Amino acid sequence: MKIDKFVLAIVLTIVIAYFFPKFGEGESVIPLDRIASIGISMIFFFYGLKLSLKQLVSGLKNWRLHLLVQLSTFLLFPFLVIVFYPFFQGDTTESLWLAFLFLAALPSTVSSSVVMVSLAKGNVSAAIFNASISGLIGIVITPLWVGIFLQQSSVDYSLADIYLKLLIEILLPVVFGLFLQKYLGKFVRKYSAYLTWFDKSIILLIIYKSFAESFEEGVFTTVKVFDLVLISLGVVILFFVVYFTIGYISRRLNFNRQDQITAQFSGTKKSLVHGTVFSKILLPESLALGLMLLPLMLFHAFQILVISFIATKAGRFRN
Repeated sequence: MKIDKFVLAIVLTIVIAYFFPKFGEGESVIPLDRIASIGISMIFFFYGLKLSLKQLVSGLKNWRLHLLVQLSTFLLFPFLVIVFYPFFQGDTTESLWLAFLFLAALPSTVSSSVVMVSLAKGNVSAAIFNASISGLIGIVITPLWVGIFLQQSSVDYSLADIYLKLLIEILLPVVFGLFLQKYLGKFVRKYSAYLTWFDKSIILLIIYKSFAESFEEGVFTTVKVFDLVLISLGVVILFFVVYFTIGYISRRLNFNRQDQITAQFSGTKKSLVHGTVFSKILLPESLALGLMLLPLMLFHAFQILVISFIATKAGRFRN
């Protein structure tokens, strides 16, 4: 098993933020907020350029598989976190619970889902469809889940303002990308590897700023080693409960092996790209973004490790 280089880059970014937090301050000479905002819009502009409408339309045929994946992503995940809400009352514990809810409400990841499904000899076209449609659904659903609980707290949170930001920074760039797809689509597909590096660079920049601010404010002084172990354990349990639940439902629906692999792989993924860019738009400044992103980054690392292991094993079994 190879260690994912992007996970190592995230760890290195957090270490840099710990030792050199001054560049993440609001008074920094480097306007990281503005760079991140422009970068977010560019990420979704390129997403629109790469989005295949023909593939989305043709993928509608396998509707039971798609419905299971999307319900798992946007309903099962949040439900499993919400049932524990009564046990997390208080300043620090409630913030950690909100971080898990934010993780649970996010859409599925695109590239890794497709790669892992392909490696396991699953239904690749269905994986592409679900990954693509999940990102679009998340623009609407994720703010609703987060907003339901933030509006009940003392945090100043306006869904109308959030959707306006999403419209300007995310949805309009996607639509603009779709409009220019026939002119720039070939260029984007040709240089997709370089665009992936651009995406990851913006994500690392947002992670750096989020953690630099959290370190400066001493947010993580309230998170003990035991708390970190519990967060990691919560991430592992959440993943496997969803994974085996999807597997059980897939068998009850008589899915073939390819569709079951796609359902379990696509339905358990959460997008670090959407999580980091959404955190900048959806979460108010009064919440420590470093703490809010902690479960997501642990989940990201864990899902890559486990799914790559399962995918490799499944691929050998198919051969």
